[in-house]
Amino acid sequence: MMLLLSVQPFQPQDPIYIMYRGEPIATVNRSEYAIPLLGVPALNSKKYSDFLTYLAEQIYEEPKDARIGKAGEIIKENVGVKLDTDKFTRLFYSKFLGEGEYVEVPVERIYPRVDSELLSSIRTKVIGQYVTYFNSSNKERSTNIALSAAAIDGYVLFQNETFSFNKVVGKRTAERGYQPAPEIIKGELIEGIGGGICQTSSTLFNAVDLAGVEIVKRYSHSKRVGYVPPGRDATVSWYGPDFLFKNTYNQPILIRAKVYHGSIVVTVYSSEDINNSPRKITPKTEKRDQI
Repeated sequence: MMLLLSVQPFQPQDPIYIMYRGEPIATVNRSEYAIPLLGVPALNSKKYSDFLTYLAEQIYEEPKDARIGKAGEIIKENVGVKLDTDKFTRLFYSKFLGEGEYVEVPVERIYPRVDSELLSSIRTKVIGQYVTYFNSSNKERSTNIALSAAAIDGYVLFQNETFSFNKVVGKRTAERGYQPAPEIIKGELIEGIGGGICQTSSTLFNAVDLAGVEIVKRYSHSKRVGYVPPGRDATVSWYGPDFLFKNTYNQPILIRAKVYHGSIVVTVYSSEDINNSPRKITPKTEKRDQI
């Protein structure tokens, strides 16, 4: 609970002002943090640890990837920051024992996963595309397709990374806007939150399959669906099957997914330097895992 600081005389009087970007964001009263121990000053480590946690939360700025806007423009990334705890602790200790009144918070930069330069380079070449159609008058199902399409739109898959539909799209809940709509469970058509998203995953499967990526895991419905040919569907469920594929190419790939008045289009892009091997797909009935 205590950290010994010095054997020199110590008078915990003046406060220490914690500064960030030239502005005060916290004040530390030395007397509240100091514990006299047999005439030797000590720092209450529990109190300091709690303060460090609080400070880190105040400083943290999440990095944001570059993304493609509605008009097709590239929106620049934002670099995040986090507290440099080791450096701050050294500065804090020196001020705590000395007479300094100010500590400027040191930070580390957190770089985003995708920057605008990368995004610009990997949207130049179409390596796969697929479109399916649905009844846009079914508002609930249309909503679910649109939400799941938006979740995968703009996703960048780097070399040797594996894409998980469930992980990227997330849990389908009413709180996130998903609607009850028919879905196939064990051969039966029942009402469920998020019904219709299998059309998104199936459209994605066909697009990336045409692009020649490695399909890691795919399950088909136990009942035929009408939006893709036989054997070309990919069913997903939050507590059940997932759809996974891996980018084994030498370049990252970019997934775009758009909904247009009763159709969903998934396009796979990469850079001109990609060494891809597109597939030619002949729909046929095939023996496969079924759900």
